[in-house]
Amino acid sequence: MFGPRISTVFASRWRALWWGASILIFAWSVVPNPDEQPVDQKPKPAHVDPWAVKKATQP
Repeated sequence: MFGPRISTVFASRWRALWWGASILIFAWSVVPNPDEQPVDQKPKPAHVDPWAVKKATQP
């Protein structure tokens, strides 16, 4: 698969710590900060299911 084999990663404590730290740093760098959105951006409307049955409104 991808990356190093599990048996080589956990061969020593230091390798496991480096591997875990690299995963945390990768996740920290990939996930966006929610405060970085522009102020003038309007929130998206809620998702509407196109297959949902519409209820008839009575006057």
